[in-house]
Amino acid sequence: MTYPNTSILTANFSGALDGHDSGGNIYRPFSVFSVLTLTLLAMLAVATFVWNLLVLVTILRVRTFHRVPHNLVASMAISDVMVAALVMPLSLVHELNGRLWKLGRVLCQVWISFDVLCCTASIWNVTAIALDRYWSITRHLEYTLKTRKKISNVMIALTWLLSSIISLSPLFGWGETYSEGMKCQVSQEPSYTIFSTFGAFYLPLCVVLFVYWKIYKAAKFRIGSRKTNTITPMAEVKEETQQPQMVFTVRHATVTFQTDGDTWREQKEKKAALMVGILIGVFVLCWIPFFITELIVPLCSCDIPPIWKSIFLWLGYSNSFFNPLIYTAFNKNYNNALRNLFSRQR
Repeated sequence: MTYPNTSILTANFSGALDGHDSGGNIYRPFSVFSVLTLTLLAMLAVATFVWNLLVLVTILRVRTFHRVPHNLVASMAISDVMVAALVMPLSLVHELNGRLWKLGRVLCQVWISFDVLCCTASIWNVTAIALDRYWSITRHLEYTLKTRKKISNVMIALTWLLSSIISLSPLFGWGETYSEGMKCQVSQEPSYTIFSTFGAFYLPLCVVLFVYWKIYKAAKFRIGSRKTNTITPMAEVKEETQQPQMVFTVRHATVTFQTDGDTWREQKEKKAALMVGILIGVFVLCWIPFFITELIVPLCSCDIPPIWKSIFLWLGYSNSFFNPLIYTAFNKNYNNALRNLFSRQR
């Protein structure tokens, strides 16, 4: 999401830019720092696009992936591909022009709408995956494949619906994205700022933190309860026949089963919990600096250097790069499918 005064290439570094003309246009070559920064950001955009596209191609080509939870992963990959293809390149152009928008009002509105839509959808898709893992771990008996499919489809629909409402609201009069002075930014209407930041980040943040806390509690409970399983029959059972001298006594016995290792399901649940934990952790680290800044700065009427705003913005974008890496790293089926995909191309 792009908010005002964010530039990583035109910040006030000594020697970052050699000069501007009277109209604010850059007329001298970039410094070495600016060229390196531009190269790294361009590589980030390309890598994000390629990784997420590979995930999508894998899901489409492997028939066993045409089901839950891979539909949630596909939805996340679609949103991240859109971030890389539609948001990052124009954001980079915006940075290069010194935070001035020279591409017209219509393209500004389109860019901002896609920016908010894709970033919000990416965040909520991470939340949907976390919820799916939580229910599959804690309610695996009730959370059948049929139920899982219905709920995942509902979560995908709600994700894109909410993202569309947040992103398209300014087009219907809730603030303005393009202003005089060639500024292109998310609507600065206070009510919209609160609505968009809470709907796009703080609400899903609360959900994922609650979900992981519940997963941690469930895992801790299972580890404690599986150490020993004891079956104890009745203390003593006496069976007397018609002849009083014939008495059969069954002494109470204790049978103890000690597991030497984790079961297949427990290993799978541990791996899923670890994957969700890393996915949530990276999501929080990538986006929380940006959204804290956007919420606190207007309230305290203060400001931070433009370079830090740009760093926070692109750190948020980088979450779309990490998402497919984290998910495929914890799924052997994806790794095998990707290897088969490249081997066939050869």
